[in-house]
Amino acid sequence: MPPSDRGLELKIALTHPGFALAVDLELPGHGVSALFGPSGSGKTTLLRAIAGLEKNARGHIRINGECWQDGKGSLPTHRRALGYVFQEANLFEHLSVRGNLEFGFRRASGARRDRFERTVELLDIGPMLARRPATLSGGEKQRVAIARALVTEPRLLLLDEPLAALDAARKRDILPYLERLHTELDIPVLYVSHAPDEVAQLADHLVLLQDGAVIAHGPLREMLARLDLNEAFGDEHTVVLETRIGRHEDDDHLSRLDFAGGNILVARRPESPGHGLRCRIDARDVSLTLHASEDSSILNILPAIVDAIADTRNPANVLVRLDVGGTPLLARITRRSLHRLGLAPGTRVWAQIKSVALLG
Repeated sequence: MPPSDRGLELKIALTHPGFALAVDLELPGHGVSALFGPSGSGKTTLLRAIAGLEKNARGHIRINGECWQDGKGSLPTHRRALGYVFQEANLFEHLSVRGNLEFGFRRASGARRDRFERTVELLDIGPMLARRPATLSGGEKQRVAIARALVTEPRLLLLDEPLAALDAARKRDILPYLERLHTELDIPVLYVSHAPDEVAQLADHLVLLQDGAVIAHGPLREMLARLDLNEAFGDEHTVVLETRIGRHEDDDHLSRLDFAGGNILVARRPESPGHGLRCRIDARDVSLTLHASEDSSILNILPAIVDAIADTRNPANVLVRLDVGGTPLLARITRRSLHRLGLAPGTRVWAQIKSVALLG
């Protein structure tokens, strides 16, 4: 964790009828920290408390060295340098897109015009500046809402399930822009979600909430591979790999992605060798064998060692954590296969990866 003058320090307690929130967290001062958990776990309440919208919240809030709340007092919402984007875009329907952005820009003292233009470019909303919100798709509205929050030059960006109101097609439209925020913003982002695929694609740090309490938090890759937390993800067990393009194999229209545990092949990528790519591998897309197959259509077959085994919600299946050259991988297999292969911690196997999702 960075020194005390960097990062997010959140010690917040509050009660509502039938619900209590008690959070004591230190989070990174940059990148995307995802708040993940089922409905009613306290994700939105925590965001509202950070924003100063929960008047009975107690404790202290410090954002990269700036105190927003402590035992002596609490800054009102309008004095907290934050941007807040809700599930619904909540744009001013009587204003154009430019008018919506200018409204936020004028309310931020010291906001720079070059940051305004950079935000328009980042979210690719230049072509729609003259349009009214009623003419925009749901994904376009959310891009404008995020831009309106960013032109104020916040010290913290809060995103409360910004994709929840969108259909699958609109989600695919906006995800590349959220990925840009992940890579290009130099401020911390708190992202609320209950969708594991969104978390895997966007987050650097993961906070698991349940019944108003933090049950675990840490770097995304470590958290996804923890078998003691597998119940939190339901049936959507996955791992994330940070890879770089090693080379292109143009004869077969493939690209080789290198990571700490080896390499995998994917369909030809347009980027140059050395370019970083985040990949997601779902446990359901990994099968295990005791011997390397030479007559399989599966391209990605990696040597691995069984590290641990855990039960899943479905008693017919188990979750196997593998060590692939120091990189964790998960495989969901049947209990019958576990016994038939004689798998136990320390067993050497071959992991057959049937599908790799490229996350950008």
